Amino acid sequence: MSFKLHKGKTKIMYFPRPASQAFLQGALVYFNGSGQVIPADATSGAHVGVIKSAVVATDGNYATADVMVPIEVPMERWVEWSVLTASAVADDIGNEIDLTDSVTANRGASAKDALLVTGYVSATELIVTILSNADVKYTATT
Repeated sequence: MSFKLHKGKTKIMYFPRPASQAFLQGALVYFNGSGQVIPADATSGAHVGVIKSAVVATDGNYATADVMVPIEVPMERWVEWSVLTASAVADDIGNEIDLTDSVTANRGASAKDALLVTGYVSATELIVTILSNADVKYTATT
């Protein structure tokens, strides 16, 4: 699983990606400083949204720079996403947590506070809002 829209208003925008950059469908993305989106990681900030299609090495345009990719971006502050994690508990609601990678939340870390837990689904799935959108809470990359 990856980031999947749970509730809220979003829209699809298109942004360029770098050459030879793989993406999992549903990966959280941010800008790389060169005007292109790349997959988020544990140290990324100012997230843009969630990529709607995978990019893999077998794609005909994989090695081409600036190919436009569809990104689902939040249109309101409290858009909620479901995301996988490990060892989640109901008491996680209200906690600010980090990312493990572009498709997984790290409920055991809060150095970057990229996500706010707003709901509990199971020990492996949480509902979150993205705190580290550029227009909400700027989380600097390191």
